Amino acid sequence: MERFDVVVVGAGFSGLYLIQKLRDLGFSVLVVEAASGVGGTWYWNAYPGARCDVESFDYCYSFSPEIEAEWDWSERYPSQPELLRYLNFVADRLNLRPHIRFDTRVTSATWNAEDACWTVGCDRGEPVVCRHFILAGGAISVPKPPEIDGIENFLGPTYHTGNWPHVPVDFTGQRVAIIGTGSSGVQTSTAIVDQVAALTIFQRTPNYTAPLINYPLEPGAMDAFRGIAAARHEKSRHSRQGIPYDFPTRSAFDVSDDEREAVYSHAWENSHLFALRLTFRDLLTDEAANETVAEFVRGKIREIVSDPVVAEKLTPRSYPFSTKRPCIGRGYYEMFNRDHVRLVDLNETPILRMTLAGIETSEGEMPFDAVIFATGFDALTGAAGRIDIAGCDGQMLRSKWAGGPETYLGLMSSGFPNLFLITGPGSPGPLTAMVKSIEQHVDWIADCLVWMRDKGFTSIDPVVEYESAWMAHVQEVADGTLYPRANSWYVGANVPGKPRRFMPYLGGLGVYRAKCDAVAQAGYEGFEFV
Repeated sequence: MERFDVVVVGAGFSGLYLIQKLRDLGFSVLVVEAASGVGGTWYWNAYPGARCDVESFDYCYSFSPEIEAEWDWSERYPSQPELLRYLNFVADRLNLRPHIRFDTRVTSATWNAEDACWTVGCDRGEPVVCRHFILAGGAISVPKPPEIDGIENFLGPTYHTGNWPHVPVDFTGQRVAIIGTGSSGVQTSTAIVDQVAALTIFQRTPNYTAPLINYPLEPGAMDAFRGIAAARHEKSRHSRQGIPYDFPTRSAFDVSDDEREAVYSHAWENSHLFALRLTFRDLLTDEAANETVAEFVRGKIREIVSDPVVAEKLTPRSYPFSTKRPCIGRGYYEMFNRDHVRLVDLNETPILRMTLAGIETSEGEMPFDAVIFATGFDALTGAAGRIDIAGCDGQMLRSKWAGGPETYLGLMSSGFPNLFLITGPGSPGPLTAMVKSIEQHVDWIADCLVWMRDKGFTSIDPVVEYESAWMAHVQEVADGTLYPRANSWYVGANVPGKPRRFMPYLGGLGVYRAKCDAVAQAGYEGFEFV
């Protein structure tokens, strides 16, 4: 069997940087990727209108001055095609492809304590052996199938936004259904609304959706960015959300009603996805403060949507603002003023089953030519759960996590030595600009592997007590906010049977980075070495 120092699952932002970082440090690296190309999330999520909700200047690598000097972004918010081109450019510019095995899915990983190695099985080819095994498949990479009977009966094509075909799909003149109103549902619907003959949106829970304030970058914008890039990246690394914006110090009640309305209006009309969240410090900790911004968005919906009945159905009322990730979408609410767009509230009109011709609801059958499932992901634990990972004494990772994920710093799980997680549960990843969190994790892991090599250690494993204390801290921080009040994928509420536990760390990227650095400086406190 082939042997490597490190085997990595996934060739997205994390996997590519791991190759570059570890290769330069003298480690042999193999990345195993199920797709036919690089890109990770941005390979699979190729649905119409797919776009990042973090600005281009902040959703890119900061480790390579060469990449930064040679790549020009075209828009404020990068689209999926542009992000895929960027990651392919990085892979080619840094000669990373020789370290990647494409069209191959990791199916199992078994720890051998005697040799202090992992044996990694794949769906094709022979198993490989490695000292360290890194799960870099992404926090939201496993599509959640819809819970609808009879999907196989439908004679038309069906699509999932998280696994979109890499061929053009033309919806011109068709009757299309979209099930789901999260980010992918919002982006897809606004992208195809002008093509279709009829568009029906099936909504279970309305989302807070802000307008997409996007624009082409003017000539000279990239040169201006390069001049401040180092400082911008450094500020982002130590911020709460991995973006270079200051966290507010004022309460929503430190200003008058008129001034607060003006602040919200400016953020809505001129800024970015995080702008409303970053207007006042207590929006996610104080219910009354949160209600001020929630009602502002509700007012915008009433103002935009001409039919008051439809407007009310689109209005979120069951959870605080931003406790589910807000969406961005140009013309989303305006879309419902068009004659060929229909909203179906699944709380009033549930889907019973799919039929040969379309979808049967409690009010009867609705014919469609195509159905799009925008039903989200099995987030944070899904990618690890689909691999048969057996650690010490044969314990399965999915069994250990059956009651909810257990990690130390979101980086490792006790009983699974030399198994590292990139932006796993217990880390702030999904609540930040993800690339900044990825780079922090890769750098920390790389430093740890070098330290182990220098010390002559062959294995590292978290101490159970430290792991338990960390997860208790993660929950304690979450409980001090309004986040747990929402049935979001942050708590696994979107997956039937998944244990409800708030999984990301809400302390902020800067605080988390400082904690990880302190652990390393203390000789990797909380870890055991052999």
